[in-house]
Amino acid sequence: MRHTLTEALSGLRRNVTMTIAVIVTMWVSLSLFGVGLLSAQQVDLIKGRWYDKVEVTVFLCTAAAQGPNCDPGNDATEAQKATIRQTLESNPEVATVVYETKEEVFVQFQEAYKDSAILGSMTAADMQDNFRVKLKNPEEYQGVVSAAKGLPGVQKVQDLRGILQPLFDWLNLAQLATVGASLLLLLAAALQIGNTIRMAAFSRRRELGIMRLVGASNWFIILPFLLESLVAALAGAALAVATLAGLQQFVIVGRAAPAIQTIRWIGWENIGLTALAVVAVAVVLSTIPTLIATRRYLRV
Repeated sequence: MRHTLTEALSGLRRNVTMTIAVIVTMWVSLSLFGVGLLSAQQVDLIKGRWYDKVEVTVFLCTAAAQGPNCDPGNDATEAQKATIRQTLESNPEVATVVYETKEEVFVQFQEAYKDSAILGSMTAADMQDNFRVKLKNPEEYQGVVSAAKGLPGVQKVQDLRGILQPLFDWLNLAQLATVGASLLLLLAAALQIGNTIRMAAFSRRRELGIMRLVGASNWFIILPFLLESLVAALAGAALAVATLAGLQQFVIVGRAAPAIQTIRWIGWENIGLTALAVVAVAVVLSTIPTLIATRRYLRV
């Protein structure tokens, strides 16, 4: 064990510039990898919160509304409303159905536009009554939409998920771009570790040849190089974890969460899980390139 530690420390001192380069590369690449993982968790949290609020709104015909299912100049009849309600409530994808009258919609309109001049020109008669449909599974909404949009008395069917989906698509795209860039940097870090170990092994090739001739085991030869690369990788991982913790404390907790309280933000438990993933990736990136780089020096 003493020989392993001595050789590893000696290798780190002899290749201090390359070691620093490996640490910095690992730091940047693992930080970006961690940000990608955190962004994925943040997107999932946003989806979970908003998907729980996703509703299908069935807007009914009014005298002013136009549509293929509307009778021009007339509101939806009570018989049509009863048929629409029965159709919605009998759908297996529907959890609850709530009918909102024009008066109830106008009260909401007054609250939303209480500081707007448009409020003075609007009355309850200008509103549009509707059915608000809560889904059992927000991902399964197509059946409700297709069943409702062709019913007599239905002017329009609006799915909130369709409004939110572009936002989720952009978030997913940003997430994929971050992870993709981090994977490229991780590949660069792995190649740099391999080159560093290859150079260290080449400078000690005569010593390694003698060790093989006297019967030293493969692990006895490899362990100093493994420890050398592991130290550099874990140093980079530690800096990456510190960076992620700093982002959580100063960006999420300090700024984003107080400024935008309508969404659920990632917490320290997410940072902990991401830190474990970062350390695991660092260990893999330090082990595999080292084994590949030193295999030629294990032959007698």
